[in-house]
Amino acid sequence: MRAFRAAVEAHDMDAVEALLADDVVFSSPVVFKPYRGKAITAAILRAVERVFEDFRYERVIGEADGRDHALVFAARVGDREISGCDFLHLDASGRIAELTVMVRPLSGAQALQAAMAAQFERIAEEVQETPRTQEARARRAG
Repeated sequence: MRAFRAAVEAHDMDAVEALLADDVVFSSPVVFKPYRGKAITAAILRAVERVFEDFRYERVIGEADGRDHALVFAARVGDREISGCDFLHLDASGRIAELTVMVRPLSGAQALQAAMAAQFERIAEEVQETPRTQEARARRAG
């Protein structure tokens, strides 16, 4: 999915959020139970953007007009190199209905889990934000 890749690479998390279906299901590489809903998924993806360093997509697998895509990436969390894949499934309207992330190696996944745990309070705050608060945050960032 070109739009998702372009938004992630541009660090445009508002554009990423706009691509999510309202009832998107996000499956984390380090948490067993999936997260459901646009607000929590967007907040988690914003946290990932803060945690990952030197993030880059290396390959895209899937047909350009298909509903299933795999985006292979590499990144760093602290001193740990990570390779992984974002699996996207689009709904009939072209929004991301399912996003599953897998990472390796185990030491990288553990570093990611620790870094994301440190983001937990901020993620919770972002999920609770009102649209007005979100607009103010976007203006400050932009």
